[in-house]
Amino acid sequence: MDYLEGKSMGMEARWLTILGVSVALFAPVAVAQTGRGDVVYVPTPQVVVDEMLRMGKVGPSDFVVDLGSGDGIIVLTAAQRLKARGFGVDIDPDLVRQSNAEAKKRGVADRASFYVMDVFKADISKANVVTLYLLPGMMADLRGKIFNELRPGTRVVSHDYTFGDEWRADESYTWDVPEKEKVTGVPRATVYLWVIPSKIAGRWQLRLAAPADERYELTVKQNYQNLEGTVAGGGAKGVRLTQSNLRGEDITFAFPSGGDRHRFKGHISGNNMEGTVELAGGRGTAKWTASRL
Repeated sequence: MDYLEGKSMGMEARWLTILGVSVALFAPVAVAQTGRGDVVYVPTPQVVVDEMLRMGKVGPSDFVVDLGSGDGIIVLTAAQRLKARGFGVDIDPDLVRQSNAEAKKRGVADRASFYVMDVFKADISKANVVTLYLLPGMMADLRGKIFNELRPGTRVVSHDYTFGDEWRADESYTWDVPEKEKVTGVPRATVYLWVIPSKIAGRWQLRLAAPADERYELTVKQNYQNLEGTVAGGGAKGVRLTQSNLRGEDITFAFPSGGDRHRFKGHISGNNMEGTVELAGGRGTAKWTASRL
């Protein structure tokens, strides 16, 4: 569901910003008064919930946090159908009580719980899936919290809105909402997925094992999952990385060597990386490691 903060003007309203979101199951519209203004509760189709959980690859081993949980349907669905655990936070006490009551009714109160809380104060560190349905301004305000507080590899799933051009989604899916599910009259829905990338900006000592036996210094600049970098050593100086990509803890990149390119694939674990490299010139493959300097 959406929470839109505004000020009523007769039959019209001027919407200013969003406070929190999840997906609605019960009442078609509910309005609650808070210190931040009139909060309008707008339902979202169950089909969107299902797609968000599918995109997030939610399963029994996952811990789902829904920021702005409303009636709790995302966490409830994850707990009941997919056997996941998790919690939701919302500023509306009535909706939180409703969500906890529904968790007991469904027999999932041991896996799904809900709290009255500002989304900015929520501890999201346990999550490996975070769900959102927030307008762009709120998404932008939460962008730093999401990036800095979640572990690499955590999946973040949003309905309709993004973190802006600064942090583009890794995947998206748009489809026509079935007629019977169009509770808000919107004909299409989009779900976005981000995978929290490892933080690898800085200098690294890169080592290629036999048959290459080469050493390089790798300098990386990072903007979320986008990488730029240069390589020095092995006869190279200031050679730029190409074909670089970062998805969670997995990395790929390449750089020129002897008229061809070394092509790397690997996994990041804290201050270390390792993987395999296709050596330039068709010389086969080798293991590689890197450690932060």
